[in-house]
Amino acid sequence: MKRREVITLLGGAAAWPLAAHAQQPERMRRIGVLIPYAADDPEGQARIAAFLQGLQQLGWTEGRNVRIDIRRTLGDTDRARRYAAELVALAPDVILASGTSTVGPLLQATRTVPIVFPVIGDPVGAGFVDSLAGRQRHRIHVA
Repeated sequence: MKRREVITLLGGAAAWPLAAHAQQPERMRRIGVLIPYAADDPEGQARIAAFLQGLQQLGWTEGRNVRIDIRRTLGDTDRARRYAAELVALAPDVILASGTSTVGPLLQATRTVPIVFPVIGDPVGAGFVDSLAGRQRHRIHVA
């Protein structure tokens, strides 16, 4: 084999892992959602629709590059605890919580999965964050 052929072969072999990596599908992300609304509740439907639309606008499509696991507590404390633990066990990348009744059980279930809550009247008073300036206590993000 000539020197040029050897160099070409080695160069091509070195590029195989890069080509294989480029062809691998995008990693599927997972989002857990814990909400107090029933599936047929108009406010709950509107919130989930707005959330999904916002994700879509950012390039996240359910089933293509993100999986969304929704659990509905219906305002039941025991159900909230059970579903919080269930969502954490699914190892999501992040959990979206709606309302004080869902954040508390999530904090009891995890200290490692980031929790995002868009609507909490007084997150400092509820003990979810130390202050609005220091939102990183317990990996919670105030949206």
